[in-house]
Amino acid sequence: MDTLVRDPFRDVMPGFFGLTLEQMLALKHPDAWGRFERGELDEQHFLESFFADGRSFDQAGFCQAIRDAYQWLEGMEQLVHRLAQRGYPMHVLSNYPVWYRWIEQRLGVSRYVPWTFVSCHLGLRKPDPAIFQRVARELARSPEECLLIDDRARNCEAARAVGMRAIQFQGSAERLHRELSVLLPEQQAST
Repeated sequence: MDTLVRDPFRDVMPGFFGLTLEQMLALKHPDAWGRFERGELDEQHFLESFFADGRSFDQAGFCQAIRDAYQWLEGMEQLVHRLAQRGYPMHVLSNYPVWYRWIEQRLGVSRYVPWTFVSCHLGLRKPDPAIFQRVARELARSPEECLLIDDRARNCEAARAVGMRAIQFQGSAERLHRELSVLLPEQQAST
């Protein structure tokens, strides 16, 4: 999230509860979200354990607010469309729960980038080095042949530590396009 698609975690989620992000972080269960992202909790168990004190809330309304918030970051759909047309192989590597399906239903990300590596199916999350090694192995590529684009510095650092190239996404499709134009050949070789 926050690379291709707007992440509702920082504003929509706390706003739904009438809380600031800091207040929500202080009240939420310390590991439920990570477990949900790794596929260790199903949606219902995650929702029931969202708050550390087990308080109840309008779960259906919460889920709908999240679902409604997903949107492409400005310029990103156009950028991945151009890259796909030029034949660059791309794959989603996301720390996200089964809710990625909501994103797909709403935005059709897989028209350009398949949901190949999603943490809820892998049982691993970035920045765990094992996830980057697995990606390279499953793509039958050396880590040096892979490029991670991620909004979090620690994920980029972890990818570099296993030999991948990485670009920290700074929220601008235009800036990312400039950075990619330096790294990627104009004509994509067949894979």
